[in-house]
Amino acid sequence: MPKLRVHNIAVSLDGFAAGPDQGPDAPLGRGGERLHDWVFRTRYGRDMIGDPGGDPGPDNDILAAGDHNIGATIMGRNMFGPVRGYWPDDSWTGWWGDTPPYHHDTFVMTHHPRPDLPMKGGTTFRFVSGTLEDVLARAFEAAQGQDVRLAGGASAIRQYLAAGLVDEMNLAIVPTLLGSGERLFDNLGTLPGYRVVDMVSTAAVTHVWLARSA
Repeated sequence: MPKLRVHNIAVSLDGFAAGPDQGPDAPLGRGGERLHDWVFRTRYGRDMIGDPGGDPGPDNDILAAGDHNIGATIMGRNMFGPVRGYWPDDSWTGWWGDTPPYHHDTFVMTHHPRPDLPMKGGTTFRFVSGTLEDVLARAFEAAQGQDVRLAGGASAIRQYLAAGLVDEMNLAIVPTLLGSGERLFDNLGTLPGYRVVDMVSTAAVTHVWLARSA
């Protein structure tokens, strides 16, 4: 049965998935880029940005596993970009240039309508409203039997966790402190219905997997 999966969400030791003051020059907020340093030391991460080299090993393999058997992606509007409120125009097309890394239908949750945005490489951003369940149903339909990835940001993940709709979740806990920003687990209590099922530590990060309880 297809699943809703969260993969390689980097969080600081003090629980932040992004730093403060996100903007066009700081997609992850001030200091937030430190959360992804480990990604771009791997072979898979460097290949994503068209650079040679990078290290093989567990971090590389875990990063790559996040894209396996994914047929559609869901993200929050804040992950798509820094524009807030009504779209002033359609000029903002995401952080990822002309060829985003998704290569399939990617559903951006927003209260403000906007036409679908086809991009090079097979990604089409679809701006959707409705309930979490409605968005997930559309994503499962687009995935055609494959899993759906919930890419972020922190607010979107919190909403789906609170609703008990995430089937599997993989975190990368990065040994750094941000001090402020957006926490991943705010207002979720003890996360009833989820349990830790595995953990792998490397020199760069600690990978933790959670699964929805039966």
